[in-house]
Amino acid sequence: MHLNEPILITGYAGFVGKNLVAELKNQGYENLLLFERGDTPETLAHYAAQASFVIHLAGINRPKDPSEFYSGNAGLTDVLLAELEKAANKAPVLVTSSVQAVLDNDYGKSKKQAEDAIFAHGDKMGSPVYVFRMEGVFGKWCRPNYNSVVATFCHNIARDLPIQVRDPAFELPLVYIDDVIRCILDALDGKVQKDAEGICRIHPVHSVTLGRLAELLYSFKESRQSLAVPALSPDSFEKKLYSTYLSYLPTDAFKYPLTMHTDERGSFTEFLRSPERGQVSVNISKPGIVKGNHWHHTKNEKFLVVKGQGLIRLRRIDSQEVLEYPVSGDKLEVVDIPVGYTHSIENVGSEDMITVMWANEAFDPDHPDTYFLKV
Repeated sequence: MHLNEPILITGYAGFVGKNLVAELKNQGYENLLLFERGDTPETLAHYAAQASFVIHLAGINRPKDPSEFYSGNAGLTDVLLAELEKAANKAPVLVTSSVQAVLDNDYGKSKKQAEDAIFAHGDKMGSPVYVFRMEGVFGKWCRPNYNSVVATFCHNIARDLPIQVRDPAFELPLVYIDDVIRCILDALDGKVQKDAEGICRIHPVHSVTLGRLAELLYSFKESRQSLAVPALSPDSFEKKLYSTYLSYLPTDAFKYPLTMHTDERGSFTEFLRSPERGQVSVNISKPGIVKGNHWHHTKNEKFLVVKGQGLIRLRRIDSQEVLEYPVSGDKLEVVDIPVGYTHSIENVGSEDMITVMWANEAFDPDHPDTYFLKV
């Protein structure tokens, strides 16, 4: 797809649509034909006649009457395809369906009818068609208390509202919104793989129990007190869920306090900690103050002065040689503190010195691995 070719997107104001439109704009697509439920049939006909690619996201999830499943899912699909055929437009058509399309319920049957209509249209017109059967989608901008348990749990837990976990062992197959958008963008370039039924799949699929989902979200909420960072390995469910949870914070709750340990020398404040990645702290020292004068067996640290003037001194515990490293907020440099070296940091300037400190392990008062020894 060229960036200036017209792309018709139905249901653009919904959860998937908002994320898709935002990313298309990020990538430079300029000609987006955006259709929503309140627009006129004439608008749809006009857009269908000129579209170079059609992304059909519009549908019904929670109607007042089951008949609306068929009019909002299968019916709207039929109208869209009829307009494409009337205009003799052979543009590729992509539709988002649901894994419930194989189930015997009104929602699933309406989705299956829409899928069948898309395949029939492709055969009739010779148009490429992409039917994405999706598991439950989670991510930013999904509406809570509607049809997503992830959105509802995130919204309620972030606001200290109760949640209902009817069956903690119930397994949820989930796909992340960014992965959905990536797969749709791949379809724009014709790079999508199909299974034996001709169905496209979002990948990866994350499987989590309802109980584990609640446990993780509560741990995210409690991390403001524990300062623990969740496991954030690439492409992990926890990483995607944590990003999702933060998007549901009330706007007056973005900020939270840290515990500053203060005395006449300045302050020491822990910022973040992780069993795998250690601890990050902020140290403020008054002019003339020396902190440290200790060493570690296994714990190693990195010091970064971001404001003021300092002098870091190190001495291997079995040596008399003192190493000195001037540091300054005017030139950011990291100093490694190796194990077996007693070390100190002195504020040699006339203003408060601020140092960001990282240790490869979080402080454990039962096993501090910290031994007093003057440099």
